Amino acid sequence: MGPFEHYLLIFLLSMVAADLLTPLAGKLALRFGAVDKPGVRKVHTHPIPLLGGLAIYIGFFLGASLVVALNSQMMLALFFSSSFIVFVGILDDLYDLKPIVKLSGQLAAAVIFVACGMQIQFVTNPWGGMFYLGIWGIPITILWLVAMSNVVNFLDGLDGLAAGVSTIASLAVFIVAVMRGQYLVAGITMALMGSAMGFLRHNFNPARIFMGDSGAMFLGFTLAAIAVQGSLKGAMTLGLVVPALAFGVPIVDTAFAIIRRKRRGVPISQADRGHIHHRLLDRGFSQKQAVILIYLLTACLGIVGVGLAAGSSPMIIGAISLGVLLLHLSIKRNHLEG
Repeated sequence: MGPFEHYLLIFLLSMVAADLLTPLAGKLALRFGAVDKPGVRKVHTHPIPLLGGLAIYIGFFLGASLVVALNSQMMLALFFSSSFIVFVGILDDLYDLKPIVKLSGQLAAAVIFVACGMQIQFVTNPWGGMFYLGIWGIPITILWLVAMSNVVNFLDGLDGLAAGVSTIASLAVFIVAVMRGQYLVAGITMALMGSAMGFLRHNFNPARIFMGDSGAMFLGFTLAAIAVQGSLKGAMTLGLVVPALAFGVPIVDTAFAIIRRKRRGVPISQADRGHIHHRLLDRGFSQKQAVILIYLLTACLGIVGVGLAAGSSPMIIGAISLGVLLLHLSIKRNHLEG
């Protein structure tokens, strides 16, 4: 079996598993009362079951088992740490944990990952070579994992948004991993992409189930962890910057949310309707239109990351130009309809 067929098999197994398990996760959520009810800042109008993250989690590890032995260092680190963050997410979906408790759980999951021997070790020197981080790699790795967990969690506000953006970001990381000959990273990323896409069929508007915090934190944490594995085999610039670029829209959105809430004197964990997807809805976009626009912007940023890895200036310039054009057309459309 060639590499392409192997990647395709990993993708299909993860996708089909997540697709088949998602309805079961929905029934489980209804049985235990893990349901997201309509609210002032929410866009759905009837209760929708959570716990879709369980299907993504199981689908991912089924696919990843075709890549590397589950008792390898990378998979053990990923299994124990991501299982813990899914557990915290399930508790939050069931009992609505206090923000400090949830953050403590995210930190604990990141510490588990680092304790298993996985951490960022080098930072690229712009003038050549690399800096060895030493012990500083531990807090940097923990901060990276926790930050990405929250970025995807903050993004999960419209039907299909977090799952779709995570799928596109995973594709960008996969392409770069293949280009760099990092076949372990490529295979694991393909498993994540497949499981997210399998769930997306049930989550795209109109959603029949939500991934909940268990799924959103798992997706962000796992892609961040995969990026750490990629950085171990090369420059951190490519290992971490590619997923950071692909998640550029939610990262910027999260940064503005933190600044906005700080200026208002409210806790940064206090939800509001100031996120980019809420603003698009307020400007007259439908849910599907807003989600697809963010998909396209994510794809543009992902192409920028691939262009950086390939050293292709035309690819980078073209992707940035396309992203700017999309924003311009969206603003123009809004003015015309207004």
